[in-house]
Amino acid sequence: MAAFPPSVSGTRRASAVVVVCAFFVGMYVASLAESVAAQNRPGSSAAPTTSPRRIISLIPATTEMLFAMGAGDRLAGVGTYDKFPPEVERLPRVGGLLDPSVERILSLKPDLVIVYDTQTELKGQLARAGIPIFRYVHRGLPDITETMRALGLRVGAAAAADAAAAQIEQQLAGIRTRVARRPRPKTLLVFGREPGSLRLIDASGGYGFLHDVLEVAGGTDVLADLKRQSVQLSTESILARAPEVIIELRYGSALQTDRLEAEHLVWNALPSVPAVKNNRVHLLVGDEFVVPGPRIVLAADRFARALHPDAYAR
Repeated sequence: MAAFPPSVSGTRRASAVVVVCAFFVGMYVASLAESVAAQNRPGSSAAPTTSPRRIISLIPATTEMLFAMGAGDRLAGVGTYDKFPPEVERLPRVGGLLDPSVERILSLKPDLVIVYDTQTELKGQLARAGIPIFRYVHRGLPDITETMRALGLRVGAAAAADAAAAQIEQQLAGIRTRVARRPRPKTLLVFGREPGSLRLIDASGGYGFLHDVLEVAGGTDVLADLKRQSVQLSTESILARAPEVIIELRYGSALQTDRLEAEHLVWNALPSVPAVKNNRVHLLVGDEFVVPGPRIVLAADRFARALHPDAYAR
């Protein structure tokens, strides 16, 4: 530290020292805060030194993101529930959220493993094995493109990831614009119930990516006041909420047409509900509704077409 002139009093010298020290302490605290914030964002805690060439993704969403940014050829293994794109069918399976196979993962000699942030035990096992990880955290619609950009940066495909993310954002904005200035029907978004009945109904509350997609598509979530991703409903609750549109989602293999029609007719047990009365119950089948990845644009488009068919009329 530079010496002070003799003319400067001891008090002033002490004050100057305090100011200088405070400056460096402030710089250290700011750096520490940024480090903590970075650890809480999706991704890995340490910056990569090289781009990984053997990636394992346990999450269908990040698998689709890697393919979207042109890095799918670096996948050495995927999770049990990965189905898209078709190229994943040739890749080894390593388990999923609840049943990851550490032995299988290690045998594939990965240099990056993408894990759910909640997989605490798996993260510890991989850390002890010296294998880098990318932590996946997801909450709402904006997290899709944020995660895609973070993942692209981690695997050395930042430009391609940013381009793919920007395209998703532009397409979602286009759907939002297309349905703008139209009435926003009160919509019940159902993603689970007991087959053949209206028991054990699970619906989207006012939080999460499905709720966000519904809003982009021009609907008003009839359960928006319940800030949960999943709400279990009784038929009495549905009668009280009186949705104008009901969208029910089905996943996995497409249902046979007769089965789909039978499930659609189950809603006729509530004839006084406006959505049933006005024939505005829609059963949509597709995995794009359950995977918060690049195909979220397709999910939003299908929601918008169900809610606002006039916006798509030729």
